[in-house]
Formats: sequence, structure tokens, C-alpha cells
Amino acid sequence: MADKKIPEVVLNSGKKIPTIGFGTGSTPPQQTLLDAIEIGYRHFDTAALYNTEEPLGQAVSKALDLGLVKNRDELFITSKLWCTDAHHDLVLPALKTTLKKLGLEYVDLYLIHWPVRFKQDVEGLNFKSEDIIPFDIKGTWEAMEECYRLGLAKSIGVSNFGIKKLSTLLENAKIPPAVNQVEMNPLWQQGKLREFCKQKGIHVSAWSPLGGYNLSWGSSAVMENSVLHEIAEARKKSVAQFLIMQIALRWIYEQGVTPIVKSFNKERMKKNTEIFDWELNQEDLDKINQIPQCRFQKAEMFVSENGPYKSLEELWDDDV
Repeated sequence: MADKKIPEVVLNSGKKIPTIGFGTGSTPPQQTLLDAIEIGYRHFDTAALYNTEEPLGQAVSKALDLGLVKNRDELFITSKLWCTDAHHDLVLPALKTTLKKLGLEYVDLYLIHWPVRFKQDVEGLNFKSEDIIPFDIKGTWEAMEECYRLGLAKSIGVSNFGIKKLSTLLENAKIPPAVNQVEMNPLWQQGKLREFCKQKGIHVSAWSPLGGYNLSWGSSAVMENSVLHEIAEARKKSVAQFLIMQIALRWIYEQGVTPIVKSFNKERMKKNTEIFDWELNQEDLDKINQIPQCRFQKAEMFVSENGPYKSLEELWDDDV
């Protein structure tokens, strides 16, 4: 059974979300997912793009068989709509495909993965600039709302949306997004966007809370940051004992944000959950606030001369 319970927060949909999520951006072995459930993870994050919906669904089924969880309702499953299906008429069929792969009757949270639309014949990220076509926020969100009304998604939200795009969505929305999942870590703190989301009652979730460490597009800058090392050293004699990642994750949690972690190493998976019974002090927070800022995933691939986004400023609503 779970070592300890991870705290939850209530979304604007009235549903509770565990305050740390387990990411499946690359395929975890089934045993890793079962280990995660045993450690105490209840929130699992997947997406149509990742090709991990099926293995996650199989692990959920196995966890139920093994009695690691008593019923499906104990888990919080997030998936995401891919850019090929970011159109009013394609959202519901895409979610039904996701549910079939997961072997579930509903997802707890369904997100628009990017404010980007591809032509339908694009596979994954194998696209050319001419494959990027205009994205209709209003129509796509109406279809997301329908998924919510049908009970196929208990909460709906977005990912990688800046303030302008959220404002456009909110002007037309009957149901506001419950979550905006964005890149966030101590080196890209998203202060303005978080403040906007807070005012609008939108919960923020953080992907790549360690700055894409060990990923092709990412950086070791978070894990090697001297400020975080200093804070870790002050707390324990050895940095290794009080890992930098825990400082980064605790900082995110203290901002009221849910980090999505991705380690398949059992010891680190445990360590990532050990952030709830201690606090950073004001001096720590002040130091972290002074860290120079840098967005690691700029997503230049979505910017093109003739496409909907002609600059990074347009893609990221001037927050680059």
C-alpha cells in the first residue's frame, strides 16, 4: 500500500487533483507504474502524442487486480488532445480513442496540448511548416466543454497557453479551464501567468519541473544551479542526501502549482514525493526569486513565416 498520502487541491470543477503527478512522456515499464502507485502516486499524466495511454491503462487495470488501489476513482488520470485533432469536430472522437486506449470510461482531466493545429494527416511531430494551420480556440473549447458535459472528462483544461490566449478562451467559455499545464521551474517561474491564472481560478500544473534534465531539448541548468545547491547544502551536510530536485519541487508546490515529475528510478520516485513535510524559509524563497530566468522549451518548431505564429512572441503571448 501507499507509503503516504499525497495532498490534494480542489479545482474549479469541484474535483480534487493530487499535488504531484507522474509523467509518462516516455514509456515507463509496467512495473515502474505499479511501483509508483505503491509509493503513493495517484495522479498520472499522459497524452495522445506520447503513445503511453495504452501501457498506462494496462497498469491501472493490473493495479486494481493486485489491490494496490481499491477502485478507479482513487486515481487521477490526465490526457491531452494532440494538434491534429485541435478542431471542433475532432475533439470528441479523439477523446473516445484516448479512452479506448486507456480502457477507461472517463479521464479526470483532458487538456488541449498546445494552442496549435496541424493538418489531420500529420503523424506525431513529423510536420512541415505548411502543416501548421489556424487554430480556432473558441470552436475547439466548445468541443472540450461537450466532453465535460458528457462526463467523459471530469475536468477540462489547456497546456502551454499564455495570458492572451487564455483571455480569448475565457471570453467565450461557458466552462472555464480547470488547469493550465505549462513549463515551470525555478529558472522559468511564470510569475505573471501564475498570477493571471490565480485571479481566474485556473490551477497551474508544471511540466519539466527540473528544466528538461536529461532530455534532448532540455538543460542541466536547474540541477546545477548554484542557488539551489546552496539551499540544499544549508539543509543537510550532503547535497546528495537532500537532492536538488526536492528543493525545486518543493518550491513549485509552495507556489500552489502541481509538478509533473518523470523519473523511473524507484529511489528518486520516492524522493520526489518527500516534499510535503518541510518548508523553504523566506531567505530561501528570496534567493530563488533572484535566479535569472530562461524558457528552455521555446517550441520554435511551431513558428513559421506563413503560419499562424510568425514569431515566438506570438506563440507565447510576448512572454519569451
